[in-house]
Amino acid sequence: MQQKTPGPTLKAIMVGFILVFVNAYWTMMGLRWDIAHPAMVSLLYNAVFTLFSLTLLSLFVKSFAPKLAFSRAELLTIYVMVCLTASISGHMCVQMLLPMIGHVAWYASLENDWEALFGRYIPDGLVVGDKAVLRDFFRGNSTFYTPQYVRIWLKPLLLWSAFLFALLFIMLCINFIVRKQWTENEKLSYPLIQLPLAMTDETQSFFRNKLMWLGFGIVALIDIINGLNYLYPKIPQIAGVRAYDISPYFTARPWNAINWLPVGIYPFAVGLAFFIPLDLSFSCWFFYLFWKFQVVIGSLLGFRHGFPYSTEQSFGAYIGLGITAFWFSRKYLIQVARKVMGAKSELDDSKEPFKYQTAFFCIVLSMIFIITFCYKAGMSIWVILLFFGLFYALATGITRMRAELGSPVHDQHFGGPDQIIYAAFGTQRLGPSNLTILSYLYFFNRAYDWLNMPHQLEGLKMAERAGIDNRKFAIAMILAILIGIPAAIWAYLHAAYKYGVFTDFVGHEAFGRLEKWLTEPMAANFPAVAAVTTGALISFILMFMRTRFFWSPFHAAGYAVSSTYTMNVFWFSIFVSFIIKWLILKYGKLRTYRQAIPFFLGLVLGECVITTLWGTLAIIVGKSMYITIDL
Repeated sequence: MQQKTPGPTLKAIMVGFILVFVNAYWTMMGLRWDIAHPAMVSLLYNAVFTLFSLTLLSLFVKSFAPKLAFSRAELLTIYVMVCLTASISGHMCVQMLLPMIGHVAWYASLENDWEALFGRYIPDGLVVGDKAVLRDFFRGNSTFYTPQYVRIWLKPLLLWSAFLFALLFIMLCINFIVRKQWTENEKLSYPLIQLPLAMTDETQSFFRNKLMWLGFGIVALIDIINGLNYLYPKIPQIAGVRAYDISPYFTARPWNAINWLPVGIYPFAVGLAFFIPLDLSFSCWFFYLFWKFQVVIGSLLGFRHGFPYSTEQSFGAYIGLGITAFWFSRKYLIQVARKVMGAKSELDDSKEPFKYQTAFFCIVLSMIFIITFCYKAGMSIWVILLFFGLFYALATGITRMRAELGSPVHDQHFGGPDQIIYAAFGTQRLGPSNLTILSYLYFFNRAYDWLNMPHQLEGLKMAERAGIDNRKFAIAMILAILIGIPAAIWAYLHAAYKYGVFTDFVGHEAFGRLEKWLTEPMAANFPAVAAVTTGALISFILMFMRTRFFWSPFHAAGYAVSSTYTMNVFWFSIFVSFIIKWLILKYGKLRTYRQAIPFFLGLVLGECVITTLWGTLAIIVGKSMYITIDL
């Protein structure tokens, strides 16, 4: 049996705290210069680069001061802390929250009449209304570090920070409950943890593998040359590694309904997709093209107004994945319920991050806080319960999909529970107060690439693989979230007061939409609701087919994830990776596949390292640089 290590050390926690602030700052400034969006893909570039740098540093230090070198447990602890912070700092979370806090006060005018339309439904304590403070925030050329600015921002930031912590803490507690079932009993594969585990392998075989350095070198050469081409156009560019839209070639009806069809090979995505099971990688590109085919058929038949409702179908499919996962785990969950109620149970939770009873009551207490927060803000109880019920169902479905299959993307743009509620009930029935607060919740609900929950579960899996004590590791994760939220807020405020707000589009979307709905109410969209139901049913059918017929090539997760925005960019890379992997397994068999693994890990690592270096250079010189993955 594997020897348990003592767990995260004080050294690892302290270094992790420092790097939490460094990476929060890097993520914000990287977005400011539009050179890297790490939280839009499943494996975070800057977190991988951090682990790569620390691992090489540790290997160097070990040769003359072994006690100062990091152990595998320490390296993975720091890596997970950075992952949790980077996702909080990334797209669709804190980057979107802060501009929304001051958006209405800054943009309200006599022309839009926002004050009369919905100003009275905005709780004063949750927003900043001082235009003098907001002027420098939106325009820049100032500094946040003045007593007046700090004082005015303090209350809303504390309230939203508490809300965000409760939101993330519930995710963590759900993971504490399902960890044993998904990790130890079902033994899900967790493809996305292969690179960090390989880098921290104490045998150091990863960094001695020539194939890994070959993959690394190929990507590094491509990204360096193309980056120099961006700065100096006379230098030739290596073509084929950026998405090229071929939809303009489809000019005749109904084919012209395909308004975006990018084709390009991203080495990062090719490398990640190599570790995806063949049925999922096949399903990703097959269903992506299937969505395009549906658009063409819809145009041919004269359908309009959102057909084929791919986002809604995707939402339903994710809900189906979550329901299916809980159904397959029902016997385990019954034993968990018995443990929570104090009855006799077959489960031993003495070595779990939290005892199941503790995790359950933490969920209840956090949910009570969220309900109170939203109710005091002006939401109806039934809307709160429906919204967060759908939100956590969606989050759990995405997390399960990541753990089982390792999809490189899962952004789910414009397909969260708020959109489903609007479609089901219409905006007039919800009323202006609910609509106003739901507009503020748009900051974490516009897309789901930021989702913290999968990183949490993958962190727990890495702890299990590395023999790290679960309970001590859980404390490190909680501390990372606690410090990551203020770190992300500080980094954004620092950047915004210096350069001006750079993610204000989300406020224009949310409150422009709110203005329209209050003046022209939207009726219930029953076809969209039907599409959600259809998505869930198709998900159930595909899962049933997989459990009954081993030859079934379709996977429900591929159906769910293939309609997302970022899948447009990566679908062709996944297709290429699928062909390569299929050929290797068919003609080279399993041995050749295993030998090829370091090469594809090198592709991923090389892209992460060079992307982070270009981003760091952009921050240093204050100028946009080459974007390795253009999202």
